[in-house]
Amino acid sequence: MLKNYLKVAWRNLVRNKVHAMINIFGLAFGMTISILIALWIWDEVSFNKRFKDNERIVKVLHHSSDGLHINTFNTISIPTAEELKDKFAQDFEGIALYRNGRATLTKENGEEKAISQGFYAEPAFPAILSLNLTRGSLGDFTDPSTILISERLAAVLFNQEDPINQTIKINNESSAKVIGVYRNFAPNTDFNKRDFILPWSHLLATRPWVKRAYNQWNNNSFYILAKIAKRADLKKVTNKVKNLLLGKPNRDDHPEIILQPASEWHLYNEFKNGKNVGGNIQFVWMFGLIGVFVCLLACINFMNLSTARSQKRATEVGIRKTVGSSKAYLIIQFLSESVLIAFFSALVAIVLVWLALPWFNNLANKEIVFPLQAPLFWLAIFLFALLAGLLSGSYPALYLSSFKPVGVLKGVMKVGRFAEISRRSLVVFQFTVSLSLIIGTVIIYQQINYVKNRPLGYNQDGLISVEINTPDLRLPGVYNVLRNELLNSGYVENMAAASNTATGINNHFDGFDWPGKQPHINQSFGVSYVTHDFGNTVAWEFKEGRGFSRDFPTDSNAVILNEAAVRYMALQHPVGETIKFEDVPYKVIGVIKNVLMESPFEEVYPNVFMLSYNNLEAITIKIKPNVSTAKALKAIEVVLKKYDPASPFAYSFVDTDYADKFSFEQKIGSLASLFAGFAIFISCLGIFGLAAFMAEQRTKEIGVRKVLGATVFNLWILLSTNFLLLVVISFCLAIPISWYMMENWLADYDYRTNISIWVFVLTAVGAVVLTLATVSFQTIKAALANPVKSLRSE
Repeated sequence: MLKNYLKVAWRNLVRNKVHAMINIFGLAFGMTISILIALWIWDEVSFNKRFKDNERIVKVLHHSSDGLHINTFNTISIPTAEELKDKFAQDFEGIALYRNGRATLTKENGEEKAISQGFYAEPAFPAILSLNLTRGSLGDFTDPSTILISERLAAVLFNQEDPINQTIKINNESSAKVIGVYRNFAPNTDFNKRDFILPWSHLLATRPWVKRAYNQWNNNSFYILAKIAKRADLKKVTNKVKNLLLGKPNRDDHPEIILQPASEWHLYNEFKNGKNVGGNIQFVWMFGLIGVFVCLLACINFMNLSTARSQKRATEVGIRKTVGSSKAYLIIQFLSESVLIAFFSALVAIVLVWLALPWFNNLANKEIVFPLQAPLFWLAIFLFALLAGLLSGSYPALYLSSFKPVGVLKGVMKVGRFAEISRRSLVVFQFTVSLSLIIGTVIIYQQINYVKNRPLGYNQDGLISVEINTPDLRLPGVYNVLRNELLNSGYVENMAAASNTATGINNHFDGFDWPGKQPHINQSFGVSYVTHDFGNTVAWEFKEGRGFSRDFPTDSNAVILNEAAVRYMALQHPVGETIKFEDVPYKVIGVIKNVLMESPFEEVYPNVFMLSYNNLEAITIKIKPNVSTAKALKAIEVVLKKYDPASPFAYSFVDTDYADKFSFEQKIGSLASLFAGFAIFISCLGIFGLAAFMAEQRTKEIGVRKVLGATVFNLWILLSTNFLLLVVISFCLAIPISWYMMENWLADYDYRTNISIWVFVLTAVGAVVLTLATVSFQTIKAALANPVKSLRSE
């Protein structure tokens, strides 16, 4: 019997090729989007889950109260790790301090070089992550002259050679022997593209300030990775350690430790006032709903396009019923056709996904691999196609099988009011979803552009950053000589150095004191160590006072505050005031307008700028505005190579670094645009199907009107008005839905735009134009038809 159903279904598809192709590709487009979204969601929800025992791997975070709000930091102090090891060793299988690092790695006696991202980590770090070594062993990872490298870095530095026991030069200041090669971290982990792991002892040997941090409870510049003991309960362990920082020196901020498992690092990465409010998980839910809705839109299209051919299938149904076919048989027959179409659509969708995946990966910044060899994937596709076929074919099957044979064989077939209302409702649903997506996408881009136009507090034009990866540029006297030579090149207007680039703050400290400070207030401040010329190089805007000057030797004990710091300290006349940092007095010599150095979507953090030539991590260079940028970069490279021959010339434009801060939101906006575009396309197919159906039902009415003198334009207006009414209803429904959803999304940003009325107006105008363009083909075709043909039977 099933074979007979499929045979008849195949014959109907072959007989109506155009209609079948429209149905197949319409459903295939919806399936393609749904499959792409499903692959994206799977990649997101499996983030950091490839680590063995990932449910027991945690990061140590802490809350800090400034007296007004509770802030959450994923960095912490070194003494915290030491106390965890001493007092709570029984609750952990391993505890490891680590710090992100960037280093110039050079193959000894070779030309191969690479600037790579990696870690400085304590010995327990590889074991906590169950590091997968493909060559070598961990050996004595406490030795500062050892290093672990990834397969990717091994290929760059050693090509086909065996890297084990080979020597790599680190930052032109030390050497390390390769003792192990580990498999590249998976793309969907927080450690992706980390290509080396150096022992913690190496950091201690090359960075004296880290040794001093062992006594600084307020130096939150480090990360702690830990693994809970096998039989330990995460909540109970968290409760045991949460008050560890209370009463510690310079920690009057009521700190509280929390342990966050690996499964939450990516999806639940946002905290508000000490509470986890989600994070990327909201986009998983959002795109999941979009995937469901897009598939539903495609199924609705199938229903509308199938019922649009009801006049042609009515006679077939009447004959089948006359010769004895039951309603159940007819339902199964029509469902067989829809399931067959759904499986053809699924095959087309798989091909489209395979072709689109590289482009989609680039758009979404992913490395998703098509799961051809995963049985679960093929089972999901089979069930997805079966469900889509049954869902999309259910309404046409019930509708077509309900025709009365006497009426249809006499040529008298009336469309019930309920059937018409249901079709219109489906179209309204389609356009409501599509318009909501379009409005949401526009608001996402509106938010991005609003933040991009936010005052920066400095001038990005012509600024480039060069990170200091070797000690050569930190040697005494090199800074001034290098700066003078760059200025004398004729291409550089100014140069400075700092403990961070112009678009980031690397250090956050507690332990500040100032006149009038309340006992219960202890804010963590961003601290940037800068040279004399930093403010002039980036063009700080001063509200009061002055910048650091070589004419004032006492500036070594001076600070510059931003507006946010002054506001938080409640200093009425900040210039000339004395503040203390770890009981050392510093004089405030200037106040600058807020400089946007961290997240552009949040309020500017209170920042303190100190004069220092000992903690330099990046050089900032201002290129003259009237010179060739290409020539300037070449000249800068020559000078830097002279003083730092071991490092490749690696630079970045400050405006590009700043633009990267929007990459996640832009990625979400691009994906939303893609999905919204397909949704509106599928919805237009749906309204095209309804236009065809209505034109078919009103053929004789149109003929009569033409005979009585109606023009083509009159008939076009008559038929189009019905569809415009549906779009207006959809728009009225889409406004509150999209407004509510986007208001909730914008609420997560401290610096946010307001939803403008023009977003809704432009969307409405666009929807009307698109609707008229879609229905005009069918309506004009019906209006141009010869009335003689339509009225022949009369």
